[in-house]
Amino acid sequence: MQLTNRSKKIDKSEMSLAERMYLPAIASGMAITLKHFFKKKPTINYPEQKRYLGPVFRGHHILKKDEAGRERCTACGLCAVACPAEAISMVAAERQSGEEHLYREEKYAAVYEINMLRCIFCGLCEEACPKQAIYLRHDEFVPVFMSRDEVIYGKNKLVENMDKRYLREGWK
Repeated sequence: MQLTNRSKKIDKSEMSLAERMYLPAIASGMAITLKHFFKKKPTINYPEQKRYLGPVFRGHHILKKDEAGRERCTACGLCAVACPAEAISMVAAERQSGEEHLYREEKYAAVYEINMLRCIFCGLCEEACPKQAIYLRHDEFVPVFMSRDEVIYGKNKLVENMDKRYLREGWK
């Protein structure tokens, strides 16, 4: 096997006065600056304009309901186990004796909380759920928090609203 010589020869010729004063480098830098100066700005005015986030974006968490309006979550705990940041906590409870005949599952999540400071939006909770009860929206950011009390999302913020917008999108 023969090795090839890939080294380049360095031009050691004397620099001209313009090259010693860096005039060609300054001119090429100014040309690049002027080229970018007249391009369209990539800035988006956020509240008025929304940027396309792509199909793999994971945003705001939603606890979905079934067709009858009941929560799908059975508090199995697989989402909490799958979460690498340990951001999900839940408390399981059994349904009352009068409600058992209405539901197939006997357990439900009495308390379901996600700590949004710890969540890394990996989507593993969504993949681990056997009932497809948790969903990460593809079109909405998690809002800004003004205090630490707003960081813990309970069922009051996570359970989806069955309004026309969600039904129009055809969530299943």
